Amino acid sequence: MKAVILENFGDEKNLRFVEDFPKPNIKEDEVLVRVKAVALNHLDIWVRMGALAVKPELPHILGSDVSGVVEEVGSLVKNVKVGDEVIVAPGLSCGLCYECQSGRDNLCKNYDILGLKSKGGYAEFVKVPARNVIPKPKNLSFEEACSYPLTFLTVWNALVRKADIKPYSRVLIWAGSSGVGVAGIQIAKLFGAFVIATAGSEEKARKCLELGADVVIDHYKEDVVKKVRELFKEGVDVVMDHVGEKTFWKSVECLKRGGKLVFFGTTTGSNAQIDIRYLFVREIELLGTYMGPRADLFKITVLFERGLLKPVVDRVFELHQAQEAHRYLENSMHFGKLVLRVS
Repeated sequence: MKAVILENFGDEKNLRFVEDFPKPNIKEDEVLVRVKAVALNHLDIWVRMGALAVKPELPHILGSDVSGVVEEVGSLVKNVKVGDEVIVAPGLSCGLCYECQSGRDNLCKNYDILGLKSKGGYAEFVKVPARNVIPKPKNLSFEEACSYPLTFLTVWNALVRKADIKPYSRVLIWAGSSGVGVAGIQIAKLFGAFVIATAGSEEKARKCLELGADVVIDHYKEDVVKKVRELFKEGVDVVMDHVGEKTFWKSVECLKRGGKLVFFGTTTGSNAQIDIRYLFVREIELLGTYMGPRADLFKITVLFERGLLKPVVDRVFELHQAQEAHRYLENSMHFGKLVLRVS
């Protein structure tokens, strides 16, 4: 099958397009999906660079967010049939442990993400457990449908489950133009919150406002903490931070007493300085987030079908252009998601 394989850890030049990679063989409880489109995430970059503690066996295939058509089903599979148009829930778990049975599969001790250790969607075919396929929203193209699973699931877990946002919540979203940023703006506005987003250019700021943000701060030209405190002297209720080292403590300083910092991702590094006294005196809550329960993706999909959430796709590349797509992502040239068209 056609695929883009990662031959060695390092820069994007280690990605190679091939036409003869072995097609996956499925088990009785698995589904083979003919990939139509796959979205990029920063996770792809971290895996490619070998920057994570968990490293896949090489050669590896990246890609967590997949949409496609069911090509083959195992003998035990009852929930889908050949020809169904689907999206893939990227979180892979055992399905049997206490956490999985409790609906908290993202806490499974064997948890994996498609394209992290297991081979992902930069290919003509991908195999996944049958429980990981969800009917594709009929109102979305394959390119649009693959753009939301990982980012919207992570943000839903962060803002809805962990931060428990309300209509009166004031929320700061760092990097509003990113994949999780556009998800954060939309989900926060869906719950009626007041949204402050940051962006790195006038064009990106304009698009954040069009997406629903109430205020946008240029994080290159303005002091974000100062600007937030000018807007709300006491600070905001919730900050969503996926940038990491450079913004972590600034996020804390933006919070009101009793505020919540939900965080995931370390794009700028993972070593943050923390003043413990400031945290406990002000009763600041630090809430780490890692993906989210698979069941929430069904809720999110319904919201896309109803038009209450919308996909934001910046650009579509062909599969053989994976190197170019990675450069585009790393240079922060995008607003929303980047997608590889596979078939």
